[in-house]
Amino acid sequence: MNELDDILLFKLIKAGDEQAFKYLFDTYFVSTCRYMRLYLGNPQEAEELAVDIFMYLWENKEKIEIKLSFKAYLFQAARNRCLNHLRDRKQICSIDDIADSKFSTDFPYIEIDELNHLIEEAVSALPEKCKEVFCKSRNLNLTNQEISEDMKISIKTVEAQITKALKCIKKSLGEEYRYLF
Repeated sequence: MNELDDILLFKLIKAGDEQAFKYLFDTYFVSTCRYMRLYLGNPQEAEELAVDIFMYLWENKEKIEIKLSFKAYLFQAARNRCLNHLRDRKQICSIDDIADSKFSTDFPYIEIDELNHLIEEAVSALPEKCKEVFCKSRNLNLTNQEISEDMKISIKTVEAQITKALKCIKKSLGEEYRYLF
């Protein structure tokens, strides 16, 4: 199933289609539980919170807007629900504990791959000169001075093009990934 199919299904859900909701639930429930278990370490808690997320989706279907993909929305919601649950449990752990935990080695790269894909799409949609400056800066790790000399443009133009690119990418990614910028 691709992202457009998910969005179309969610539109059916907004219209009250229980079969569409059941299909999305059956498709994503197990992976959501697995993902949440990485945060919580407890399969029962993960399952309860995953059920809560899907119940919330059904009960608030009219208000929810999904801009990127259902999977991205769901995993962001799962992450937020886990972090809120851990905060409410007042379970404190150090950064070192997290770095040493299973979470850091077994993290599912689904969301990271999807995010990289979304960033690549956003970069490819940039105006040609803006894209060229941005790619030289980020992919080739050239300094603004080096880009300026290579492209025979001013440093101020390089800075302006990079700023423009970052704004466009941020806008393209939407609110789900605002924490990246």
